[in-house]
Amino acid sequence: MIRIVTTGHLHRLEQNADRAHTRVREVRVQADTALGRHVHNAIELTARAEQAEAAASAARWDKDTAETEAKRLRKQIGELEAALERAEATTDEVGVLLSHAIDALSAAQQELLLKDSEIRRLREELEGETMEGRTLTVLLHHGEPHTIYASREDAHADTATHGMHVWKPCDDRPASAFTWRCEAFIYNPVSNGFRRLHMPAPKQIEGAA
Repeated sequence: MIRIVTTGHLHRLEQNADRAHTRVREVRVQADTALGRHVHNAIELTARAEQAEAAASAARWDKDTAETEAKRLRKQIGELEAALERAEATTDEVGVLLSHAIDALSAAQQELLLKDSEIRRLREELEGETMEGRTLTVLLHHGEPHTIYASREDAHADTATHGMHVWKPCDDRPASAFTWRCEAFIYNPVSNGFRRLHMPAPKQIEGAA
């Protein structure tokens, strides 16, 4: 079969070919665009997946860290509770000791007040008493002072415990002539001291008028 190609027909074929090339280019552009969009989406999805994995990993790490921290805190809370119990027990013991100390202090203060009152009373008695006419009894041993008593009765009572039961009046011999001798002394306001109640008679000096 012989096909006769005319100019018009050739021109139409060329136009169809041009339209086909244009369509091919358009399809190629669309394909490239679609491919680019696909690659972009793939990259974005990959990035999101990596971020999600990183977040999941961080979450797992945070979970493990949180559990570890929670265990540590629970242990610390237990130790603090035990320490608090010990502190409360110690506080109770200290409270008991403090209560006893306060009672002892109160008793000591009361005793001190009584002693202060007694001291004031004795001081007032001493200050109210006069020394005039007061006597003392001195126990002499070979004329040397041995013991001073407030009264002769006290002297006799004390010396009786040492085997000296009999006391007799002394003669005019000096005190040094007696092993034991009691001498009475009376307060002398002039000298603010004590002197013998019975002064020995002065010795006669030979040749004195």
